Amino acid sequence: MKYGFVLPSGDARAAADTARAAEDAGWDGFFVWEPVWGHDAWVCLTAAAMVTKRIRLGTMLTPISRMRPWKLASETATLDNLSGGRVILAVGLGAPDVGYEQFGEVTDRKTRAELMDEGLDILTGLWRGQPFSYEGTHYKIQPTEFMPPKPPIQQPRIPIWVVGAWHRPKSMARVLRYDGILPNVMTPEGEHRPMTPDDVREIRAYVEANRTATTTFDIVAEGTTPGDKPQEAAEIVRSWADAGATWWIEALWSAIDPDDGINLARRRVEQGPPRI
Repeated sequence: MKYGFVLPSGDARAAADTARAAEDAGWDGFFVWEPVWGHDAWVCLTAAAMVTKRIRLGTMLTPISRMRPWKLASETATLDNLSGGRVILAVGLGAPDVGYEQFGEVTDRKTRAELMDEGLDILTGLWRGQPFSYEGTHYKIQPTEFMPPKPPIQQPRIPIWVVGAWHRPKSMARVLRYDGILPNVMTPEGEHRPMTPDDVREIRAYVEANRTATTTFDIVAEGTTPGDKPQEAAEIVRSWADAGATWWIEALWSAIDPDDGINLARRRVEQGPPRI
């Protein structure tokens, strides 16, 4: 089990300071969210990379359907080189109620899913290098020799974690093509429900039975633990680890207030991860 912390709010300086504190406290990953309009995630992660040496750096999460895939490919490859190969990219459809309509972003779920699939094709294709061409419904790309950047340090690619709707076959088929799942558990009626360790066991068995790639695959669990009660915190994450989760993400989404959120996040980071 590895342990990550997602910063619920804060600018690039706050990200750098918190990432350094997280590395010192023994966390394995540091993540930021990627808003439609707000503090830029990749600038924040770049600031974090400049003051850390070991901790993994990523988003939680990147809604790739509203990105230009070639821009995202540039940002991620650049940061992977700067950080010495420490980037993790988490992707999903995102939440339209955080400004999509106000900024003219696509809100239709089917179209966003198409854009996500094509965006991932382009992202991974560009990471592999030139010549690269693509012919899709939404994107058409021709090879270019104009100043292509270095490929990411991590090979065969930067790890990609994908939001997967469990038990939806189409969503899970997308997940299996990549390197990890951020599970979104659905009822037969199509409603969301909280994930349980039993769900993780089922997902692990499904991945082992259906994924053909032999590279590492992560199952990510998310929640909160009491930093001042290490034994209680360990018991919370132990059930997830025993079920097959490989990452625990400490997510203090309730600390998003710009005044108090940074202090709450910094205090939890300094208490250290909930190690078993």
